[in-house]
Amino acid sequence: MGMKVVVMLMVILAIITLMSSNVNAKEKVCSKNWDCKNSKFCCNETISDFFQAYQFENLFSKRNAPVAHAVGFWDYHSFITASSLYQPLGFGTTGGHLMQMKEVAAFLGHVGSKTSCGYGVATGGPLAWGLCYNREMSPQQSYCKEDDYKYPCTPGAEYYGRGALPVYWNANYGIMGEALKLDLLNHPEYLEQNATVAFQAAIYRWMTPLKRKQPSAHDVFVGNWKPTKNDTLAKRVPGFGATMNLLYADLTCGQGDIDPMNNIISHYQYYLDLMGVGREEAGTHEELSCAEQELFNPPAPAYSTT
Repeated sequence: MGMKVVVMLMVILAIITLMSSNVNAKEKVCSKNWDCKNSKFCCNETISDFFQAYQFENLFSKRNAPVAHAVGFWDYHSFITASSLYQPLGFGTTGGHLMQMKEVAAFLGHVGSKTSCGYGVATGGPLAWGLCYNREMSPQQSYCKEDDYKYPCTPGAEYYGRGALPVYWNANYGIMGEALKLDLLNHPEYLEQNATVAFQAAIYRWMTPLKRKQPSAHDVFVGNWKPTKNDTLAKRVPGFGATMNLLYADLTCGQGDIDPMNNIISHYQYYLDLMGVGREEAGTHEELSCAEQELFNPPAPAYSTT
């Protein structure tokens, strides 16, 4: 009887040890390079491991051309510095090497398309001109919603589009400022004065759900989001198309193959090619497009770009 008790205790001890080792494995965190600290995601490659300065230059080869409108503003170091806040949360560090490269290409595809001054016969082609702008050049209004009492407009401030994924309207500057711990409501100009801050704001928008119980653009791209039956009926599937749905809503999605949507897709595919991944890895048409998707947030979300 005593021997049975001893054996039983040994079995229980072994189970506890195994469970403890599994917990410890799940809790493993790493710090790697200078751009990813104290996170399980930092145990993967960091962005600076697989996306280097020369690749940034290839993607945005015309940003410092004499006719560009933000010469000398955007650079690789600012992007990596900004990303260091979000790599520990999974930005560019989720999944394996291929997914990591695809996410960086996807995010920058949005950025390139929204800051481009390229056109059909532009030198180098229309897709080579991303990061040409850091602000809206000829705003038609101040984008002040005067009845917003939580984020009231600052006298003299104008809330036109600024940044890598342009921010518009006083409420959005207020929300973004709270997230970045910067007074963007009173000083919206910070987004056109500091490239690191501009990239931080854009990555925050990529990583953050617009509403509770909704995925972020990051979530739908890397596979963290599992569609419900209602999502499936609405033709919303994980992939690049869903990122456009979340970021731009009816400005881009649910309207068939319109130019604003196709322009963003083209930048993503172009960047995949330049990064050596290849556009064939972009996914099926259903994953890549949002032409037939019903909107996550009808009408346009709070981060409206108009």
